[in-house]
Amino acid sequence: MFGVNLLKRNLTISGLLLILATLILKFSGLLRDMVLAYYFGDSNEASAYLVAFILPNIFILFFATGMKNSFVPSYILATINNKSEHHFSQIMRVTTIFGLSVTAIGIVFSPIILPRMYPDFNAETIQLTITVATIFFVSITFSAMNSVYEAYLDAESRYSISVFSQTIVITSSILSAILFSQQIGIYAFAYGYLVGAVLSFLMKKFFFIPKNSHTIGGKLDKNEIKPFVMIFIPVGITVMVGQVNLIIDTIFAGQFAEQAVSYLNYAKNIVHFPQAIIGVTIGTIIFPVLSKAVANKDKQQFNRSVEKGLILTLFLILPAIAGMMLLMEELIEIIYQRGAFTAQASSATATVAYFYVGSVLFFSLQNTINKAFYAKQNGHIILRISIFSVFLNIALNFLFIYWLKSYIGIPLASSVMAAVYFGLNIIVYQKTEDRLNWTYLMKSIGKIVLSLALMVAILMLSSTLLKDMHPIVNILSTSIIGAIVYLSSSYILKIDVFSDVVKRFMKRRV
Repeated sequence: MFGVNLLKRNLTISGLLLILATLILKFSGLLRDMVLAYYFGDSNEASAYLVAFILPNIFILFFATGMKNSFVPSYILATINNKSEHHFSQIMRVTTIFGLSVTAIGIVFSPIILPRMYPDFNAETIQLTITVATIFFVSITFSAMNSVYEAYLDAESRYSISVFSQTIVITSSILSAILFSQQIGIYAFAYGYLVGAVLSFLMKKFFFIPKNSHTIGGKLDKNEIKPFVMIFIPVGITVMVGQVNLIIDTIFAGQFAEQAVSYLNYAKNIVHFPQAIIGVTIGTIIFPVLSKAVANKDKQQFNRSVEKGLILTLFLILPAIAGMMLLMEELIEIIYQRGAFTAQASSATATVAYFYVGSVLFFSLQNTINKAFYAKQNGHIILRISIFSVFLNIALNFLFIYWLKSYIGIPLASSVMAAVYFGLNIIVYQKTEDRLNWTYLMKSIGKIVLSLALMVAILMLSSTLLKDMHPIVNILSTSIIGAIVYLSSSYILKIDVFSDVVKRFMKRRV
């Protein structure tokens, strides 16, 4: 009962704060893309920036996501054993050393690796890519230390502060681009990111992390660090695999016009926006609950939380995907089409975006399964499937690009790979963990699909009246009509994840 109440409380108070902070973070990320599109459109400079960020971002995500998925359960266990300060300090020290090492290696090897990764780029574009990548590698040391602080805040259920601090980095990039892009070009984004990483670290250290919670200086305790590293490395590498797949996509895109990299990036970011809000938020909220269920050896609460996480994700992500499919061209026109970003670029981006939809659905659901494995410190299991996904992605890219004779094959390959990846994880979860309650899951899925079908039918009928309106009016009207129909039908069908929210709201009013 305690676990159920904890989950509900996390999904209300902390959850609302996290959703708000995540919305701010993701909208700021979308604003950054809008600024990039405005000043640089689908130019070679934009492609150089996007490609340059991918390699450093492998390590940024390695630290950020890997740390959260490893540190939260280990810190909770250390707290139970009255070793939280020692554990926190040791992880911060070894992470700082690791971050400095990655920075040095990245600076040295970027001029060697990047030209070989993108041989079809012209000399000017590849030199620009190398310089921007070097600036990003400098920021990795601060990103590494930030990752420990953000994981600590998540472990303390202070999710919103953790997420909000990340907004500082993006905001700094945006302001730098607006103020200095005319003078230093695309470098403004990279320097802004570096300054933001430093400011984010200083803000957390001096305002949100208790002074007596850890120390950065001091000796390393191998006995404390080794068990954590053995858990962290598989988790971190699993996260890196996602970026490796992105590198594979950009390498294949590099065979076409350099603008193809820009189209893929803009399309992926806008289509994956719901995943960043819904999938990541639910995964973040549910992770401490799963970790505590493991620590308390409460299998029933653990399984129930996983099932609730999957259904809640599906309940929220499906209407978001359907809405995007109906409004894709209008969304891209409103968000990107201005300045250097032409109508032709909007059309190309929209075409790519449709083929990314499958990856949004399955990667959103995968977030909950990932957290279940990580809570039990079984990240090595996902790692094996993730490595397989890299080879699958390469094969699918070859297949679909050969078949379609277009870079459209790249997002299609991502969607098919995501479906296979999620399916394999479910199969392995069933074999290695407790079996899911498929009767409950299929019943809930059936109700959600029925509500979704009704929503789509109504929206398609109303689209004939709305299509000639201004894109903003069309988007707002479609969103309102869709929300009313979907939520009303969900209430009538008694979809439990929605009914629970309604009941809690009614109790608060009484």
